[in-house]
This record gives sequence, structure tokens and C-alpha cells, in this order.
Amino acid sequence: MSMILQQAQKMQEQLVAAQQELQVLEVTGQAGNGLVEVRMTAAGEVRGVTIDPKVVDADDVETLQDLVVGAFQDASAAASQAQAEKMGPLAGGLGGAGGGLGLPGF
Repeated sequence: MSMILQQAQKMQEQLVAAQQELQVLEVTGQAGNGLVEVRMTAAGEVRGVTIDPKVVDADDVETLQDLVVGAFQDASAAASQAQAEKMGPLAGGLGGAGGGLGLPGF
């Protein structure tokens, strides 16, 4: 039983470390061949949005809105991928998605 508790504690420490890495790891999403770019952490905190002036047109706001949404979706997908890469091995060690240990983030 002691060995299982030690393993669980070690996995929890690894999980916390992975979560901390995701807090600072930046990913980028873009749309319109880079006309709109979103930078965010892999934990989902938006760090910046860059919009190329060429795409700003007062008569066509909808296109810009669509590009911003697309860039956010792309960044979110990159964040999800980074999360899967960092957390996936830990989830597998817990017996699947959570494994019933009640660790944060799962």
C-alpha cells in the first residue's frame, strides 16, 4: 500500500509540474495565411492578438471577425495538442482519464 501511495504522490508531482509548464508554454494560432495571429499559453491564457492592417476594412468587418475566430480556434487546437502531449503520459499512468485518484486537472 505504501508503494502505491508513493507512486500516486510522484504522479501528482509530475502532474503539477506539467500544469506549470503549460502555464508558460506559448502556442500560436493563425488565420488568413497569417493575417490574424493569436498567441496564448497552452493553459488557455491569451497573450496577444496581431492583425495585419491589410485585413482591416470598415466595409467588411465580418471577414475580420471570422479571421479572429479562426485564429483563436487554431490557437486553442494547438493548446489542446500541447496539453495532450504533456498530460497524456500522466493520464495513462492513472488508468485512463482520471483513474479515480481525484488529481487536479483530470
